[in-house]
Amino acid sequence: MENSNWFMGILATPFVQGLLLGLFFCCVVYVRGWMRRREFSQEINRLKSHLHTKMEIDSADNEKRKQELITLRQERDNLRITVQSLNQKPGRKEIRQYYIYQTALDIMFEKAPGFAPAWQITLKEAERLFEKSEQGVVPLLKRLMPTSTNKQVEEYEKISKITHDDVVA
Repeated sequence: MENSNWFMGILATPFVQGLLLGLFFCCVVYVRGWMRRREFSQEINRLKSHLHTKMEIDSADNEKRKQELITLRQERDNLRITVQSLNQKPGRKEIRQYYIYQTALDIMFEKAPGFAPAWQITLKEAERLFEKSEQGVVPLLKRLMPTSTNKQVEEYEKISKITHDDVVA
């Protein structure tokens, strides 16, 4: 009993009572902190799972959009090429205009006596220039760059002079 009296005597001191009360509160705070940490850990895991699911869904949508963008770009390029090729083909308007010009030339041949020789000479000269332009780089540059109006006037006068000399002779 002496031991239990000694033990009860120590417990009866205010220092030990305050120490035990402080340790009790410390244990309560520790247990509450541990429980809150566990709750926070579960909440973090739940949020991570939610974020992972959302990222998977967004990733799938992004991949789908990327594939759609790639197909749209390919379709756009194909349509652009188709439009370019269709623009290079003569259409009905161009063919109709060609027939109108051809009919006008036929009428001019019949009505204007000096028109036919001048037209034939000009046509042959244009064919020769075109053949020369197909054979080299310099003629190609001439074909790409427009000629001056003075040079065109000189060419017209030269042709007119040739046809005038033919008519007089």
